[in-house]
Amino acid sequence: FLNEYIEYVTPTKSKSYIRSINLSFKMLIDFADNIPLTRINTQIMDKFITKTAARTRNGALLYYRTLKAAFSKAVLWNYIPDNPLKKIKAPKTSKSFPVFISESELQLILSNTKEEYLKSLFYTAFYTGMRLGELVNMKWSWIDLNNNQITVKCSDSFISKSKKERIIPINQCLKIKLVGYRLRKYDMNEDEYVFYRIKGIKLNENYVSKKFKFYSRMTRLNEKIHFHSLRHSFASLLVQKGVSLYIIKELLGHEELSTTQIYSHLQFQNLREAVNLL
Repeated sequence: FLNEYIEYVTPTKSKSYIRSINLSFKMLIDFADNIPLTRINTQIMDKFITKTAARTRNGALLYYRTLKAAFSKAVLWNYIPDNPLKKIKAPKTSKSFPVFISESELQLILSNTKEEYLKSLFYTAFYTGMRLGELVNMKWSWIDLNNNQITVKCSDSFISKSKKERIIPINQCLKIKLVGYRLRKYDMNEDEYVFYRIKGIKLNENYVSKKFKFYSRMTRLNEKIHFHSLRHSFASLLVQKGVSLYIIKELLGHEELSTTQIYSHLQFQNLREAVNLL
């Protein structure tokens, strides 16, 4: 089942997610042996998650989410009648506020970035909140400069995390950046990747992530800053400017408002500042 499942998800999932699948199943097999899939029941999974959580809550949550998705597919494929994790609650972990950077800190990182395509990619990530997987798959056909918007599109080669297309408006500064970038690249082909190191070859997500970490370290900013911090920064900047969490939810492509509410502490800060004006 694992081999078949990996083969199924590989075309649409990142390498890091594939690694998490392999790790989750390895830990489960170490715990329960390589038994037939039909023998994996709620009791076994409850013991596995509980034992793992006693050692590492974050690890237990990763295994829980990854295995639950895999078992849902096993149900769909008629391998098992029910998902053994369906009646088990996800392990609780301590939540910290997301790390984000300011516009001036972004400029510091960009000033250290040598590659023009990475500069443009980082800038676009900061001002659209797009996921890394979306950015490396983005083609010029996604960008409508007449209507100032980007449409995250699903295709045979790429499916968004929400499995839905969404529209992200772009501001005038980003539009000017993208127009200038395209003119310098001489990219008139709508099916060409927007950001690339070698024309026609999609960027590797791990490569982009490591390069961003490298350049952010050069600025001596918070060590916790990573590529996903650009997405957090987009959302945080909007909250600080008084934008509703409901609107931010749609822009980020979150399925549930509860996911977007990790930024609600910033909203409360705005309310405090508003009251202090009285």
